[in-house]
This record gives sequence, structure tokens and C-alpha cells, in this order.
Amino acid sequence: MEKFLKVYITCGELYQKTKLKSPVYSLNWLNKNKLYEYIESNWYDYVVTTHLFAAQALTAIKKEHNIHFIAVATDYVSIPFWEETNPDYFIIPNKDLKKDFMAKGIKEEKLLPLGIPVQRECSEDYNKNDVRKELGLKLDEKYVLVLTGSMGFGNMTDLVKDLAKEIKDCNFIISCGKNEKLLEELRSKYKDNKNVQELPFTRKLNLYIKAADVVLTKPGGLTTTEIATIGKPFIHTMPIPGCENYNANFFQSRKMSIKCDIIEEVVKNTKKLLNDEKLQKEMVENQRKYINRNASYDIADLVIRKMGDKADV
Repeated sequence: MEKFLKVYITCGELYQKTKLKSPVYSLNWLNKNKLYEYIESNWYDYVVTTHLFAAQALTAIKKEHNIHFIAVATDYVSIPFWEETNPDYFIIPNKDLKKDFMAKGIKEEKLLPLGIPVQRECSEDYNKNDVRKELGLKLDEKYVLVLTGSMGFGNMTDLVKDLAKEIKDCNFIISCGKNEKLLEELRSKYKDNKNVQELPFTRKLNLYIKAADVVLTKPGGLTTTEIATIGKPFIHTMPIPGCENYNANFFQSRKMSIKCDIIEEVVKNTKKLLNDEKLQKEMVENQRKYINRNASYDIADLVIRKMGDKADV
């Protein structure tokens, strides 16, 4: 899967340079009639999409019908082919990304830097000890949460082996997502190691983020934003070329995270971050500076206001 993603993203970036209409646009154009029928039959006034494919289909519809839609970017870069879409407004993660989107041909007046919307509970205040009690974790010990994505991708076995070997005074919670093979492999290998806890798919992942001292994660745009909205020191692990690299670079350049390209760097910086409270505090403060914790509310408010404007016409 990771190899597939690398090829897909790289090919997209190369094809974008040709300035030709993408074949993906043509495929999504074929879905426009069914999508338009759904919008009309349900009397929707506005459509909000976070996905390129839907935005392309909506753009095709907009050429023939009077519809309104808003596109929401969920990566810290203008991904290939966003420029082929024509939303009323384009929600981007941060004002510093305006130049990148404008360079792809998207008009500045459409760009609204409201942030990436996340679950409401990410922006709610919490007490770490209360969360740990709820999850049955120890209050006086250190915890590192390792996120592998919902499907549990990544070279986790080698990473966990080195973390557990090099950092003794810490507990590691490994989120395996839906990867049953990884879950069973780790359970078998670390059945006698009380410092390694394998976590199957759970809907309480945000609680584990809140309970952790440090989080290790792949640089997906949404997960990264959730962690920063909660406010946790974290490390980006081994980015895939393309969007993940841009996401990790955006955060690292603003001192909101540490980007690591190899396992040795992850282990070294995990140890450093666990023992450097000043660095932890600085990282969280920068997350508060650059990440809009109220993005969901602000986007909802925009939609409500624009619906009101439409009703007044």
C-alpha cells in the first residue's frame, strides 16, 4: 500500500506539470449526473467536500447547474489536481499556504485559511490524569503512543523493537488500527514485556492521545491536526514522499513537531522529547499559534452565513 501511495502521489505531481486535464477528472465527470440528482432530490443548498474526487464531480455539475460547494483541503500543501476544481470557496489549513495554492492557479479571493476540521472532542479541555484513570493507565509513569494509521501501515515491528530496547523507563502503546496481523505479531513478541501494550482498533484513540506524554505518528494531514488541536508533543515518523513530506515539513519548520526519516532518528528524538519539558512546552505553544482549534465551528459558521446570503437573494 505504501508503495502504491508513493507511485500515485509522484505520478500526480509529474502529470500536473504537463498542464493537461487529469484522467481522474474525466472519471469523476462520469459521476456528475447521479450526484446532481442526489443533491436536487434532497434539496441541498450547499455541499462541503474534503475529497478531490467529489470536488471534481461537483465542478462538472457547476458548469451546467447553479449549485454551491466548498472544498476543504486536509493536507498542508495543494495536492495535484485541486486546481481543476471550482468551488465557491476553498478552505485551507493556514494562511501561510496561500502562495502554494495561488501558484497552482487558485484565485486568492476563494482561499479562506480557516484550518482543518476535526472532531469536537479534540478541542475540548481535559485533565490528563482523569483520562488515564478512564483508560486504566498508570498516573505516575511515562507513555508514548505510536500511531500507525487506521490500517496499521509502516515498519512498526522494527520501530517498536528499537524503542523498547533503548528507552526502558517508559510505556509504549502501539495503535494497530485494523491490521490484525500486526496486532498478533506484536502480542506474541511482547507478551512478557509489560512496557509494550498493543492496541487494536478503537474509537477512543483521541483519549489515548490525551493520555500520552509523546505521540509518534505518520504525517497524515487529519491525524496530525487532531494531535496538534489536542496539544501534544509529537514526532512525525518516516514520511512517504508527497503529501506526507509536505505535512511534516510544515510542522517541523514551525517547531510544532519533529520530523524523522529513519528509525534511529525516531528513537533518539523520542528519548530527547520525553526528557525535555521545555521543548514539549514550546511545541504545544506553537501548535496553539498555527493551528485553529475552532476550524469546524468556523467552517460551519461560514456555510450558515452563505446559506443566509443565498436565501436573501
